[in-house]
Amino acid sequence: MQILSEGLSQCAGIFQNKFCIGFVPLGSSDSSHLEGDCRNKVLQRAFSLHPAHAPKDMENFFQLVRNIVPALTSKKHKGQDGRIGIVGGCQEYTGAPYFAGITALKVGADLTHVFCAREAAPVIKSYSPELIVHPVLDSSGAVEEVEKWLPRLHALVVGPGLGRDSLLLNNVRGILEATKARDIPVVIDADGLWLVAQQPALIRGYQKAVLTPNRVEFSRLWEAVFSSPMDATNQSDSILKLSQALGNITVVQKGEQDLISNGQQAPAHCWWLPGVLARSRGSVTIRPSRSTAAPRPLPT
Repeated sequence: MQILSEGLSQCAGIFQNKFCIGFVPLGSSDSSHLEGDCRNKVLQRAFSLHPAHAPKDMENFFQLVRNIVPALTSKKHKGQDGRIGIVGGCQEYTGAPYFAGITALKVGADLTHVFCAREAAPVIKSYSPELIVHPVLDSSGAVEEVEKWLPRLHALVVGPGLGRDSLLLNNVRGILEATKARDIPVVIDADGLWLVAQQPALIRGYQKAVLTPNRVEFSRLWEAVFSSPMDATNQSDSILKLSQALGNITVVQKGEQDLISNGQQAPAHCWWLPGVLARSRGSVTIRPSRSTAAPRPLPT
């Protein structure tokens, strides 16, 4: 959003086709002429910080976002454009579940529920009034408390700020089983991956699961599944094999270059900031990481 600050200081946003695509001066009655001009200035400013890419790339990225972010319309009610559950948050770790939940809201979801330990709840609530916080994850009836909300959720994120307390992990194990039984998509990260490494069968074959390990977490998963050290010389082949061994679930290995595979043999492509088409090697997609692909921030 820093990139847009100069344009926003002079212009008001016009939201069309699911994304903000133009700006016009406040009070202007002629937006059609100035909309494209302001948009081009914003794009030019964005890519002046990252000269390896052209403004056309950002236009392509905008189109991708329009396809993803739900359109604002008076014909829908709150909740129709996404209800997300976050399972995580303990006494030590409260930031990760907050960021997971607030990010879901910022990219278009309507409601975010955070299911956390009791001691984490007041802290997470204090970060934002937009999150619905349930202090149930360390209770004896945690699985039942979360399960009654599952019919209302479109997807679940498991692991941010979870920690490794045995009671929490046991409850999350039951929550994952209930999630699979309802066929709900689930993203597993952080200590949720540590739980999967202890019990790979927990998600094996569940193709609505997405694992997002860093290199250390990926290595731990590999050793848990294959009972042998990972071959670090061929990351693309390793992620392909791990995905296949887990029943073709999607694995996103984060790093200098993020690797994505669902174990299929067909080539795949994906887009990533700032709208650069990722390279594909067989069934493994390689995209620039967040640290190398995004434009540098404006000087302060």
